[in-house]
Amino acid sequence: MEVVALVGPAGSGKSHRAQIVAHQNECELIVDDGLLIDTEGRIRAGTSAKREENKMAAVRRAIFLDEDHRAEVRSVLWSLKPKRVLVLGTSDEMVERICDALDLPHPDRTIRIEEIATPAQIRLAQRKRYHEGKHVIPAPTFEVKKTFSGYMVDPLRFFFKRDHGLGPVTVEKSVVRPTFSSLGRFFIADTVIAAIATRAAEMVPGIGRVGRVVVESRREGVLVDMEVLLR
Repeated sequence: MEVVALVGPAGSGKSHRAQIVAHQNECELIVDDGLLIDTEGRIRAGTSAKREENKMAAVRRAIFLDEDHRAEVRSVLWSLKPKRVLVLGTSDEMVERICDALDLPHPDRTIRIEEIATPAQIRLAQRKRYHEGKHVIPAPTFEVKKTFSGYMVDPLRFFFKRDHGLGPVTVEKSVVRPTFSSLGRFFIADTVIAAIATRAAEMVPGIGRVGRVVVESRREGVLVDMEVLLR
């Protein structure tokens, strides 16, 4: 198994370009911020560092310090038997720590973000990160929402042409604003969710009245328990 590393400062656009780099270097899997993602954008294993409560916890998640998290990703990765894996990191040392945690060999090749992005593109990516609190996950929105229920997730899709006359590839990604975003946290009160759910239920044909509504906020999303009176 071979490893290709994509290295660059935080917020420089590594995740934004991860799928393109993976396709161009014939990598079958991507290790990025605690997740194991295939080149079709499916999240195969892991927990995103972008779900953590603070930056320190996010770093620990990204380098697989949690034993259960590490074991899960390592098991799935090796069961898939990829020929080549793309590992993202902010430094050579970080990439090597990730490789050691997942029992991967150290990189055969290292690509610097400066090799594939212009200074203007890197500055734009960093402005999105530090002024707007936006982070990219190299997976489609429907995949990301499975583990980011309750978060603001925006889709991002584009096409790129492959070398050697091969057909174009569609790349789908997601933009999220993590809990530890520099813009702070926001909350939607349970009463607001209950009111929205009640209104939505009242618009359904056959429902005469909505009774008790209980909203339970969980890490994986929101559970709404509703009693209705049918007509």
